[in-house]
Amino acid sequence: MNDLLQKLVGILRLRSGPQDLPDSWRFTTGIVGLYLVMNVAMSQQVGDENATVTSFAITVLQFAAVWVLLLTRKHPERLAQTLAALAGTGIILGIISFIFLVQADADTQQPLLALGWFSVFVWSLVVDAHIYRNALSITMSQGMLVAVLLLAASYVLVEFAF
Repeated sequence: MNDLLQKLVGILRLRSGPQDLPDSWRFTTGIVGLYLVMNVAMSQQVGDENATVTSFAITVLQFAAVWVLLLTRKHPERLAQTLAALAGTGIILGIISFIFLVQADADTQQPLLALGWFSVFVWSLVVDAHIYRNALSITMSQGMLVAVLLLAASYVLVEFAF
């Protein structure tokens, strides 16, 4: 477990890639399940009444897009590790974001808290771009484009469907 955490931290630091995680569907299924449970629990804590459906829909959208992109780039064998990297780093970044969100007070201006949360948001995009860069064998700029487009697609899905 400690080795796994070190590998995920390496991905968060942009020093490792999804290829450094175990190539195991059992592992991927477990970490994706944990990611979904965490997202639902945290969304419910901040008052999202559609937390389960929203979390599931966004995860399916992102993972389906990754599968299509890997097929298009002729690297379908990288799917398990890519999904595990996205879910594993998503768990860690989600916990950090949640710490900021539970401290937020709608009646008080908290610029440092907002800056901290925004920094985690940008870091999350960079980490996703790094994962896509490694998995799809593309440049970091192209990875960032994929990350931003998938974020936009998730936003559109949530706004129009829920």
